Amino acid sequence: MTQPTRVLLFASAVLLLGPLTAAGQPATPSAAAPVKLAIAGVAHGHIGRIVRLIKASSEVELVGVFDKDPALHTLMADRYGLPRALFFNDLDLMLDKTRPQAVAAFGTTADHPAVVEASARRGIHVMMEKPLAVSAADAARIRQAAANGKVHVIVNYETTWYPSHAAIWTLMKERKAGGEIRKMVAMDGHEGPKEIGVGPEFLDWLTDPVRNGAGALFDFGCYGANLMTWLMDNQRPLAVTAVTQRIKPDIYPRVDDEATILVEYPKAQGIIQASWNWPFSRKDLEVYGAGGYAIATGGNSLRVRLPKEPERTQTPEPRSATERDELAYFVAIVRGTTTPSGLSSLENNLIVTEILDAARESARTGTTIRLAR
Repeated sequence: MTQPTRVLLFASAVLLLGPLTAAGQPATPSAAAPVKLAIAGVAHGHIGRIVRLIKASSEVELVGVFDKDPALHTLMADRYGLPRALFFNDLDLMLDKTRPQAVAAFGTTADHPAVVEASARRGIHVMMEKPLAVSAADAARIRQAAANGKVHVIVNYETTWYPSHAAIWTLMKERKAGGEIRKMVAMDGHEGPKEIGVGPEFLDWLTDPVRNGAGALFDFGCYGANLMTWLMDNQRPLAVTAVTQRIKPDIYPRVDDEATILVEYPKAQGIIQASWNWPFSRKDLEVYGAGGYAIATGGNSLRVRLPKEPERTQTPEPRSATERDELAYFVAIVRGTTTPSGLSSLENNLIVTEILDAARESARTGTTIRLAR
């Protein structure tokens, strides 16, 4: 992934939603001042990336870090070179004392509703690391809190910033060069969280069916559900069918490590292959239209075949300044120069959670789950 590009076009920005002033009105961050950002939860293994982006950016000031486990304060302070004075073990206290304009949630997925509710009460926008929620009920809590607080809630996926995926959108959705989409296949995962050596604080909740929602089904199934919902223009599917396995029960006794999800649309199918058993890490996407296809292997490799043309490999164009990484995008949202849409949007990710919830129930019951219309 590329380093964050400085966001420079904020001089005329007007922030419509933000932290509340003493008078109870949304405050407007100065275009010249860095956005005050706090981190809520540190047990998500992807936190290292956001810390690196924050340190490299002049557009953000890290004002506080919350986690209820004091042992993680020392671990994260030492690991990432953060001052111990930034750390709090009480979320409300951190929010009231530091008064951030934005919160980045990097705790367990089950923690997301409480973080959004606390932030939304104070008019603070939230970005969380994928996925949105462990259940449709938790997703509904998040939706309600965001609406009540009139704040933006976005979900970050590494794959959102892939130039290859932006190129697929341009080719298949804007140009419609491959015809109407008929089939999508997403292959996401790695050899397994323990096998690749994730930190113990991350492994602990990834393998907990309550705090993670499932195993590979939620950890990596969310990527395909997110991309397919995007490509289907936020259309809710008709039905979801899933099969899960515990291929390594000695390592993962409580959660699945292998999952395949079939997502049915009126004129298309999506196949999500989420696994902790791949021989190598992968985040690949195949999109087949009525007259062509586009296959992305990782973020920068794309193979395309269109009618009356041989297959070709192309190099995707770089992303725009505010869409190259999650921090630049979140800053633009907080400053009011960008409105959440597409892969990061709450609308998309509510449907993602519905798909994952249905997939978990399908795997449990051995039946196809038809979604209510």
